[in-house]
Amino acid sequence: MSITTEFFRHPMLTGAIAASSASLATAMTRGLGLEGAGSVVELGPGTGVFTSAVLSLLPSSASFTAIEINPRLASALRSRFPSVSVVCGSACSVGSLSVAPPDVVISGLPWTAMPSSRQQEILDSVCSVLSPRGCFTTFAYAHTAWTPPARHFARLLRSRFFVVERTPVVWRNLPPAYVYRAALPVSAGISRERAAAPAS
Repeated sequence: MSITTEFFRHPMLTGAIAASSASLATAMTRGLGLEGAGSVVELGPGTGVFTSAVLSLLPSSASFTAIEINPRLASALRSRFPSVSVVCGSACSVGSLSVAPPDVVISGLPWTAMPSSRQQEILDSVCSVLSPRGCFTTFAYAHTAWTPPARHFARLLRSRFFVVERTPVVWRNLPPAYVYRAALPVSAGISRERAAAPAS
């Protein structure tokens, strides 16, 4: 199934006009500790480019849940990835999932296409379920970096995580994009001093 077809069929449900590249998928999954993760949640998997990259690293014993709002894409994901629990619904529902606190939440959501209130709602839901030393990773298109929605989202990330990193631009993607990696959610109640200390 083509993400481009779904964009034109349901533009309010599908935020990307082209599927993410393998290069972006590699950048999204690098350095997250997926090899040792026990629980992973993906938001907005689309056609499964990031899903496939996660599965290539994840232990077979780990739980993997994906939330996709587009029913056709959700159905295709279930067929393609039978080991993944695919939920058809809004990313805001991540807080109601009956899963262990995820070690990693990976997102392909179109943040700059959302109102600021929806950005905040989803990010707060992510922080409410993420394990205390878990990691949240997402991406943004480089050409939107200075738009108000993109700048608002960057501020939200930095207000909700002690650690936020941005990668160099991944040029081998259409459009070029960069990746955010955020760790140590403020809501977990870990002080900045403890957050800076290595895990024992």
